[in-house]
Amino acid sequence: MAAELHVELVAADRQVWSGEATLVVARTTSGDIGVMPGHQPLLGVLESGPVTIRTSDGGTVVAAVHGGFISFADDKLSLLAEIAELADEIDVQRAQRELERAKAEGDALAERRAEVRLRAVSAH
Repeated sequence: MAAELHVELVAADRQVWSGEATLVVARTTSGDIGVMPGHQPLLGVLESGPVTIRTSDGGTVVAAVHGGFISFADDKLSLLAEIAELADEIDVQRAQRELERAKAEGDALAERRAEVRLRAVSAH
């Protein structure tokens, strides 16, 4: 069994993160899933939520992901997201303002997106 897996996190408009990892945790329509080297092949639909990547060098990468797909085979994990942002890229104050505005306007989708962004930052 391999000690690491190759991860590609790609959004519709760019490659967000690529590298070697020992564990990736993501939310799918079937629930949260953790993928480690040697995991059974899988294909799933991503729900909006934070994705946590434990890198091979002991670090952690957290991203806010909004929809997409996850696939794993031969120790290669692909996360193909509609929208994805690394926690380091998220402007917390802007996300809080967006959350307040979405709640005031009753926009459930925008509210969920802002909540996921804030959770990704707090998990980082």
